[in-house]
Amino acid sequence: MKFFIDTANLAQIKEAHDLGILDGVTTNPSLMAKEGIRGEEAINQHYKTICELVDGDISAEVLTTDFNTIVEEGKKLAAIHPNIVVKVPMIKEGVRAIKWFTDNGIRTNCTLIFSAGQAILAAKAGAAFVSPFIGRIDDSGWDGMILIEQIANIFEVQGYKTEILAASIRSPNHIIRAAELGAHVITSPLESILALLKHPLTDIGLAKFLEDSKKMSLVVEDIKQ
Repeated sequence: MKFFIDTANLAQIKEAHDLGILDGVTTNPSLMAKEGIRGEEAINQHYKTICELVDGDISAEVLTTDFNTIVEEGKKLAAIHPNIVVKVPMIKEGVRAIKWFTDNGIRTNCTLIFSAGQAILAAKAGAAFVSPFIGRIDDSGWDGMILIEQIANIFEVQGYKTEILAASIRSPNHIIRAAELGAHVITSPLESILALLKHPLTDIGLAKFLEDSKKMSLVVEDIKQ
């Protein structure tokens, strides 16, 4: 399973990259605004900077909702760097645009997926990725992981090449469950990725090893003396 980080923060992207596990980046207008990045020129330059930092798929989101402008905006985003994947919303005009992009060699990530039916349409149109929003589904009172499992089963039966990109990750358990149920990719805040490192027994074990190491060092010093 591939690990993407969901942010526009360059320091966080670099930290995940330096960890050696980062495969790509997803971001959106809200995350860009959070970093104080506004305006087409500034946003496009930021995408370019991310592409130069991470050698992997970088999802860049369109900001429009009608077919012609989605296509025009997507073409501009794709021209920024070969690693750009155009992020398109799951709407009727978005599906039309995904098909156009597919036919013209531009990879897409269909975002805001909340049902298996939506995932099927995106896959049929040729999306490289579909992004089910796990956390938001949980917020609605349903289990988002059921959707991951359902889409994974359908894609396997039908032979769709589209990858399942589990989004709206809220916890390390979301990452583990997504991997268990067949997601090809997760995109997560850095906090949830780093939380995978933690376990109280690891901390206890390490403390014991360090304590024993100090004792051994003291014994060696006594022998030398």
